[in-house]
Amino acid sequence: MSLDQLDRFLALRASNAVLAEQLASPLDLHDFLDLAREWGYNLTESDVLDAQQRAMEQGSASALQRAQASDSRRLRNFIHG
Repeated sequence: MSLDQLDRFLALRASNAVLAEQLASPLDLHDFLDLAREWGYNLTESDVLDAQQRAMEQGSASALQRAQASDSRRLRNFIHG
């Protein structure tokens, strides 16, 4: 599909309390895509990855550094040794 579909789906939560509640807790990718399908949006993994890439490109350098630091901490806790 497209980033436009994803943007419309995420914008819908502002006007729909039920969807906002369903998106309030973290979802894994497949659960998120299933939820989107339930609401009539046929999104793909590629759409989500493209949106993440777009967000990273639009973010500031300091926001990118914070995101990378968070990922790095998770890896340090995951990789023992």
